[in-house]
Amino acid sequence: MLSKICLLLRQIFVQRPIENMSNRTFTMIKPDAVQNGHIGAILDKICAAGFRIVAMKLTRLSAEKAGEFYAVHKERPFYGELVEFMSSGHIVAAILEKKNAVEDFRTLIGATNPAQAAEGTIRKLYAESIGRNAVHGSDSDENAAIEGDFFFSGLERF
Repeated sequence: MLSKICLLLRQIFVQRPIENMSNRTFTMIKPDAVQNGHIGAILDKICAAGFRIVAMKLTRLSAEKAGEFYAVHKERPFYGELVEFMSSGHIVAAILEKKNAVEDFRTLIGATNPAQAAEGTIRKLYAESIGRNAVHGSDSDENAAIEGDFFFSGLERF
């Protein structure tokens, strides 16, 4: 088991030529996937898809911080439930780098509703429901920058 973890960490942090990397996106492995032990499998799929992890941390959002992160949804009926869920356990936040990162990552994670997600996508494999959908992925380059800045200082990025 330890050798498998070491191999995964080597895959995650191996340096690749930056000239081929033109884009960044942000992701969170959500409390449901963390609690269900899917961190390693999800990171493995991310690395296998050609993403380079440039920042990553295991953390836990307070209700206040979760509310701040999801403030764009404040007027939506699911906002309170979303904030409660996202502050219910640990998350893994990460900035990923790859050419066409936002679009490629959205394809990798699949539809928000895991029942509608394509076979082999992260949500098809690891999500429980629309609300407990395993991962967050930025929906635009602008939001990827905002969301990455929410979690990481410049000193925490490779």
